[in-house]
Amino acid sequence: MDIQAGIRTAILLSVLGAAISIWAGLNSIRSARGLTFYRLHRRQTLRGWRLLWGGAFLVTLAIVLGKFGEPVAYQYFPPTPTIVPTPTITLTPTITTTPTITLTPTITLTPSVTDTPTPTSTPFIPLVIEALFDAVVTPNTDSVFSPLQFSTKMENYQAISPSTYFVNPIKDLFAVYSYNNMIPGVQVTELWFRDGKLVHYNTFLWDGTTGGLGFAECSYTLCDGWLPGEYQVQVFVGMDWKVVGLFTLEGEPLTVTPTLIPSPTLEPTAMPDS
Repeated sequence: MDIQAGIRTAILLSVLGAAISIWAGLNSIRSARGLTFYRLHRRQTLRGWRLLWGGAFLVTLAIVLGKFGEPVAYQYFPPTPTIVPTPTITLTPTITTTPTITLTPTITLTPSVTDTPTPTSTPFIPLVIEALFDAVVTPNTDSVFSPLQFSTKMENYQAISPSTYFVNPIKDLFAVYSYNNMIPGVQVTELWFRDGKLVHYNTFLWDGTTGGLGFAECSYTLCDGWLPGEYQVQVFVGMDWKVVGLFTLEGEPLTVTPTLIPSPTLEPTAMPDS
């Protein structure tokens, strides 16, 4: 049984126990009304109220477990994510299947180095971003990340209604993951691509714990206005990629209407007669 299933079981047992305790307390108070002896009446009434308070405590416990149970448990028992050694990547080929043959072929030279590479089956960090690295801590080769879960809403590091298909308009999008065996101070890089074009990156020194939950985030302004297309998110630790996620965005993005600022009109000033 994992932590999530354990928390749900505890909540179910708390609710069931609260229902039984409240039912028994009400029956005890109701039966005390028919007793003629004061001591028996008082004892039966106190027993009923204790059962009611016990039921109220179990209801409160179920609410606390539902809201804070999993985040607190992950602090003491970091999750061990499932390693996905070979992610499934959808490639966008640029070679036509039907070549045009001429007697004098024309060869077009294609630069071998670009600042915005097209993602391949082996992701890598562009040189212009690698030049921004300032970490001095060597990454742990055993660090692992779970598959990315994409969502437009997140609560307590949990993706709400995760999906790989979205329709505009959207503002923010989160890529939620769990991790383990991380070292504070290592360089972490997040790359966001749309149809093979790099639209956003974030490289920083890891300030989290060795294991737990994390997320990458991109907004409307950072991700080039959320134009429709096939998106890919790559997460690196040092120079080694750890996880790749894909999602599709369709529909027209939000449009920003510029606000016109009126220009001041200069009033003519009368000159005094000389």
